[in-house]
Amino acid sequence: MSKYSQDIEQALALRGTMTVAELSDLLGVSDQTIRRVVRPLQEAGRLEKVHGAIRSMQNPVTAPFQTRMAHNRAAKAAVAERVLDLIADGESLAIDTGSTCGFVAQALAVRRRLTVVTNSAYVASMLAMQPGNRVFMAGTQLRDHDGAAFDRAAFATIERMQVDTAILSVSQAHPARGFLVGETCEADIAAAMSVIAARTLLAADHSKFIETPARGMVALAQFEPAPTLICDAPLPAAYAALVRGMTVIA
Repeated sequence: MSKYSQDIEQALALRGTMTVAELSDLLGVSDQTIRRVVRPLQEAGRLEKVHGAIRSMQNPVTAPFQTRMAHNRAAKAAVAERVLDLIADGESLAIDTGSTCGFVAQALAVRRRLTVVTNSAYVASMLAMQPGNRVFMAGTQLRDHDGAAFDRAAFATIERMQVDTAILSVSQAHPARGFLVGETCEADIAAAMSVIAARTLLAADHSKFIETPARGMVALAQFEPAPTLICDAPLPAAYAALVRGMTVIA
């Protein structure tokens, strides 16, 4: 298997559909290399070509959490380090279930006396046994592909809390549609966490800012006050209007 095969499969598993040019930009290789690597994956039934683009045969919404954690690890770790710089010992946090927030949870292991409410079993497990932390698991029924809870109990737990900071992740940023996630329940949890927080941090690595089709994705509600966006690299000029009025740390 080509050394780029896994990268291409992971990128498409997360986004669903991308063009050859988008994959080329993301991986930093030529269009010809992308086509060469894609051909055997298509013949094996792992990918398909449709309307001038390449589509994963795996639902991006249900890509296993381990796959999402393995994708763009260095970039997500860099975002997590930037988030860590904004969090002090003793703060209270609401953290969602995105893979970037998984890296944030790892980084937060050096902080002490945190109060955390999360709907992510991964985040909860990372922070619950750190000395002095208090962790509230929001929800009872966990999804099988990412260990996330979105049942009524999850919302009830979140709504009872008040926190200093909500740390949220996004699946994609679109210049016109805004910050997007895969499912309505994810957008609803993000809104619920933002409401109980004095400030909101959006954690998104640079791969979320490649203009790709946003069909079937759900836009996050407008935040008030405006969130702080944490990225690992400067944003493309096409996103200037989207982040106007926001603090951007990149």
